[in-house]
Amino acid sequence: MAYTKIHAIKATVDKAIDYICNPDKTDEQIYVSSYACAPETAAIDFKYTLDHCRENSPNKAYHLIQAFAPGEVSYEEAHRIGKELADKVLEGKYSYVLTTHIDKGHIHNHIIFCAADNIEHNKYHDCKQSYYHIRKLSDELCKEHNLSIIIPGGERGKKYKEWQSEQNGSTWKTQLRRDINFCIKSASTYEDFLLLMRAKGYEIKGESFEESAAKYISFRPLDKERFVRGNTKSLGKEYTKERIRERIEMKRERKSVIPKKDYSARRLIDTSDEKFQNSPGLQQWATIENLKIAAQSYNEVGFLSDLKHQITVKTEAGKSAKQSVVKLEHRMKDLAEIIKYAEQYKTNRSYHIAYKKSKNPDTYFRRYESQRILYGGARRVLEQAGINLKGLNVDKLKAEYQELMKQKSKLTSTYKDCEKEVQSLNRKLENLSQYLGQTQPDFTSEQSRKKNNPIL
Repeated sequence: MAYTKIHAIKATVDKAIDYICNPDKTDEQIYVSSYACAPETAAIDFKYTLDHCRENSPNKAYHLIQAFAPGEVSYEEAHRIGKELADKVLEGKYSYVLTTHIDKGHIHNHIIFCAADNIEHNKYHDCKQSYYHIRKLSDELCKEHNLSIIIPGGERGKKYKEWQSEQNGSTWKTQLRRDINFCIKSASTYEDFLLLMRAKGYEIKGESFEESAAKYISFRPLDKERFVRGNTKSLGKEYTKERIRERIEMKRERKSVIPKKDYSARRLIDTSDEKFQNSPGLQQWATIENLKIAAQSYNEVGFLSDLKHQITVKTEAGKSAKQSVVKLEHRMKDLAEIIKYAEQYKTNRSYHIAYKKSKNPDTYFRRYESQRILYGGARRVLEQAGINLKGLNVDKLKAEYQELMKQKSKLTSTYKDCEKEVQSLNRKLENLSQYLGQTQPDFTSEQSRKKNNPIL
């Protein structure tokens, strides 16, 4: 496990950044990275964001240190883990500078991040809970990477420029058909299909069969602005909602009387214990209780094959939803960076114009050097990202970010609900498998024996 600690910086942010970027400690700055700022001008970037902050907290930045045990991690890997930690903790909202120091016996990362975020300009709240969250994330990363091997994650999200420019073309429709086919194959009901599609990140409308419902079902992937209809013209005759429902093997819901007590959530009673063996009455009670547990589990889920199928569907839905959340997080991080530079560009553009019109450019530049640096850096980043500077609309970008936040919240709820359901279904499967695997007493012979021997 890595050791972590964090403290606030109330002054001299520039000196703190200069220290962690020391070439002697970072192998001539090979192990220096940053997000939403440049290491050379990070202090100026931070100040710009802090100037827009409404809170009066004296904290200007935070210094997070992540230290590894000697000999457990390479330089490159430590730097990668530090970047992953920064991205997970700061969620793409805060500008930061990350460096890995290799001059000591133990390799350690330094992360200095702005105390205010780039979206709402709210201050980071440092407390015990936030620190425990940092430590938990650091420990999870260390376990995931085994401190020596980078375990590749899922598919990475596209850069903002990529998914913004890829609005035309038919490639994504092919992927949509594949996802629909996959979800149809995995679902046992039409509702299962909708759950799986939403878990994959699709927004769906017109899915119901009510008279007031839209004629066509429509799907919108995570990275697209428009919906595509499930009709013959757009996707093909096999992808209308009527045809989708026909392609799914429908199963009638079993109607059963549910006992007052929730037996299915309980574990079977282990009757192998000595106290049960020595007490026929206690053993009979346990047998009846186990029968109730198994019966309710069966009434709720039916055959073991059905139960296993439900577990597969819910597991796949949870997995897909979680992968979609990861993709959204990558997109939100890229968009947050664009928003930050878009604001800097618009705020400081007037200084650039005034500089060009100034009669004494040198004097003007010295006076407004910071604003000119921020303007130049923001313009360069936006142009590299393919952003149209003439039509730049910060409010629209922020609205887009908020919409992604809503999608992330829904998908997070989906995969958490699926995880809970899978846990409950696994308990039922365990109960049924265990119960059906037991050697049950022959109740018919027992009743016949009592009939022939009334005294017993």
